[in-house]
Parts: sequence; C-alpha cells; structure tokens
Amino acid sequence: MRSYTLLAAAKINLYLEIVGSRPDGFHELIMVMQSVSLCDRITVRSIGVDEIRVRCDHPLVPADETNLAYKAAALVMSQYPGAMAKLGGVEITIEKQIPVGAGLAGGSSNAAAVLVGLDLLWNLGLTQSELQELGAELGSDIPFCVSGGTAIATGRGEQLDALPGIDNLHLVIAKYESEFVSTPWAYKTYRAEYGDTYVTDAKGWQERQAQVRSGEMVRAVARRDAIAVGQHLCNDFEKIVLEAHPKTAALKATMADLGGLGTLMSGSGPSVFTLAGSEAEAKELATKLRTALPDSDLGVWTAQFLPSGVQLVS
Repeated sequence: MRSYTLLAAAKINLYLEIVGSRPDGFHELIMVMQSVSLCDRITVRSIGVDEIRVRCDHPLVPADETNLAYKAAALVMSQYPGAMAKLGGVEITIEKQIPVGAGLAGGSSNAAAVLVGLDLLWNLGLTQSELQELGAELGSDIPFCVSGGTAIATGRGEQLDALPGIDNLHLVIAKYESEFVSTPWAYKTYRAEYGDTYVTDAKGWQERQAQVRSGEMVRAVARRDAIAVGQHLCNDFEKIVLEAHPKTAALKATMADLGGLGTLMSGSGPSVFTLAGSEAEAKELATKLRTALPDSDLGVWTAQFLPSGVQLVS
C-alpha cells in the first residue's frame, strides 16, 4: 500500500491582538505567526477498506472522529468521493512531539499534514491555496499550518500574507503537562473583561490592520532584526490566562529572568517561549530553566524558526 510521511510543524505567535467581535461569532484578530521545528510526524497510508483510521502514541489524543486529522480526511473524502472509491480509505498515524493543548497548533498542524498527505496519496493535484481553503473549513490555524513560515494573519486567522522569513532565531519552549487552557474559555473570558475596548466596525478593523502592518513587529521581521522582534512580542491572551493560571505566570517570569531576547506565552497558552539568538544559547537557557524549575511535570524543548509548515519526509 502507498504511504507518505510528513512533518507537521508547531507554530508560535510573535504577535496576537484581539481586535473585536465578528458578525459570524468569531473574533477579529491580527497575528504574526511563525513555524518552528518542534514537529509531529504524520503518516498517511492507503488501506483496502472505505474508512478512516487514526492511530496515535499519545494517550490524550483521540483516535475517533473528534480528532482534527480525522476531520481533515473526512472533508477531503466528502469533496473527492471518486478518489476514495478508486483507492480506498486511509490510515493516519500520528507520532506526537508537540505538546497537547499548548497553544502551539498541534492539532491544526496534524490536520494540515493530512490535507497535504491525501493530496499526494490520491493524486488530487490541489494547489496550496485550495488546501488552505479546505483547512479554513475546519479551523482558523490550519491554513497557516499548511504554508507555514512567517506570516501576518487577519480575519479570524485564516487570511494570510507572507512576511520575509526569519532564519536566525532559535527558542526554548516550556509547558507544564498538567496545565491546560480551553481556547473557547479564553475568548469568552477576554470578551467579558475587555469587550468594551473592541473595534465595532469593518473600517476600524482595517485601520488597526494597517497600523500593525506598518508597526514595530512587522518592521522588525522585515529587517530580520532578532533583538527588535524580541522587544515587540505581544499576546493579548496573557491578560486573562496568566491571572487564571499562576503556575504558568510564574513559569513565564522565571524564563524571562533567565535571559534571552524576549519571552511570551503562545496563542491561548499555556506554553511559554523565550527567543534566543543561537542554538547554543537556546540549549543553555533550557538547561538553566530545568535547574531553576526541577519539576517532572515541566516539559522543555528547544527549536528553531522554519521557513515552511508541512514538510514531506518520504
């Protein structure tokens, strides 16, 4: 049976601003997102029966239709039923490295890899834009996870504009395995506490987008200025998540005190990252962090920025 193996890259948010509520119920966002080399390994394999099977080595990852990877396969099958009729169903194997429920788009990256993998497996010939359109039906982060690299994301996160790639930055990522943040809770809580600050019309959203596009973070990325990128890290979710999760707040404070170019929570958390100028610096910061917080519940990883999202291995 034919198979393809792909790497699904995690993403971090260098900038995340919640602008307002959209008519469709989602939030209007402005984000600068970056792919990093902490990756899950996804294998898609043809099987002789008309069904979707998901296997994963992590106990917290569901192997049923609630898994985003499963949903991605089901969506492709519904859009291209002739391919399944001709070639049969698919088995998806997920080897996890990206921590679960961490604000690193692990589930979204897995779904993106399945979309790319099925395009190859079934010879669909889809363009990247077509794959991203499919992904947007499943989740706001999936279009970015398909293309990856460095991008500014607007709308609910699915509208992407590529930015010049940053290839000179490394990072340390840390997360307490027992700490989880519900993304719906984070949005609901943010709206309850800061809804009176929301921009309420499309013109206001466009003005805010223009300000960010010409702002400090985007200029720093365009210049590939690592120090400036670290200085202008921003995540609105920190206002509510760190208050509700003191353990994660303490983790961020400790990481910031250890050095590096800048420290931030990614997405809705609770993972925290510190930027570093080199691999050696990242490894040194990781060692310092494990010494400062010798807790078996704390996962610590080092990674570097990547120019792409899903990568074909074999």
